[in-house]
Amino acid sequence: MGFTIGIREMRTGARRRARAAATGGTEVAEYTGLWGWAVVPGARAAGGACSCGDPGCAAPGAHPLEFAREVPAGATLDAAARAWAEVPGASMMLPVGRSFDVLDVAEGAGRRALVRMERMGLPLGPVSVTPQGRAQFFVAPGAADELPRLLYRMGWDDAGLDLRALGPGGHITAPPSDRGGLGPVRWLRAPGPDSAAPPEARLLLGTLAYLCHRWAAPCG
Repeated sequence: MGFTIGIREMRTGARRRARAAATGGTEVAEYTGLWGWAVVPGARAAGGACSCGDPGCAAPGAHPLEFAREVPAGATLDAAARAWAEVPGASMMLPVGRSFDVLDVAEGAGRRALVRMERMGLPLGPVSVTPQGRAQFFVAPGAADELPRLLYRMGWDDAGLDLRALGPGGHITAPPSDRGGLGPVRWLRAPGPDSAAPPEARLLLGTLAYLCHRWAAPCG
């Protein structure tokens, strides 16, 4: 009887893992096939420990897995499912600096900026929010290099803004993956036919800088 129950539990576990891999493969294929973004398997964190196995990991649950292969942009559902089955439980991470850069701000300022920019009819790309309270605006590649010059030209270079740009070599956690064991990343503005192509950073930067300044003022 115990052996039979053990076999059933093994089969149930295998089916559960297969369903999880299939679900993850579907989400990965949406990023690669619909939006043309590569996806990198990422580490997970539980109880403060990183799944990479390094006890001194500097970013538990928030970095790519070194041994896992990237799922390239354009990968089909079958290809994505096969690749993701090799890394069960991995988080989904998106490489920055290829199809998009990211402007990273405090969530409160980002939410207000998003509402204001939508009312103004400004072109917008996807916007995600992390459980650490950061809003991430997807913008055209090159923003990370251009940010200091753009802030200088707008007069915000010495304002001490809580605003930074992520560019080539960086990765962000993709919704709905868990970020560092703190909870899932979510979309404030999900990618779609009218928003997957990110706008130039300069089109959003004035509003973001102003609201970052306003958001920080009460704390100052």
